[in-house]
Amino acid sequence: MKRATGEVFSTMLGLELEMKDAFVEKANVMVPASGVVSLIGLAGAFAGTGSLSCSSQFACRISGALLMSEHEKMDEEVLDSIAEITNMVIGNVKTTLEEKLGVSLGLSTPTVIFGLNFQTRGVRNQEWIVIPFSSGEDHLFVQLCLGPNSDENARPGRPGFNLPQVVSF
Repeated sequence: MKRATGEVFSTMLGLELEMKDAFVEKANVMVPASGVVSLIGLAGAFAGTGSLSCSSQFACRISGALLMSEHEKMDEEVLDSIAEITNMVIGNVKTTLEEKLGVSLGLSTPTVIFGLNFQTRGVRNQEWIVIPFSSGEDHLFVQLCLGPNSDENARPGRPGFNLPQVVSF
């Protein structure tokens, strides 16, 4: 996560990040947040979620660096930029995990949430690895929650995709 984030930000955005001390956070600790959170799912023999979060101001700065244009307020371009950066960072993490674990993993489409005083949480009580970064006065948090997929309905050869289920109304 450290390497992937640093590489994406320096190569794609021309922004240098300073990494702070990583820590583990319980999913059931819900702290109100403001700004932007981008979530992307990982599926296969291991399943979980990757996330990037930052202030709206830093999201505008990231978008400006990616698109080489000024963004003073949140708009669709800023949200799309954050989704793309999430895809790049967590996509690189996924590739490294596949090499180290010897399994294939799928990656979902990012979901981006922004606003004031909101909370995000997963359904399971899991631990997240959180790596904080800073760039000047701005802060970015890269998070990952990943564990073995215990879904007995997962189809061999199609990791992360459940067998079809019939629902009657």
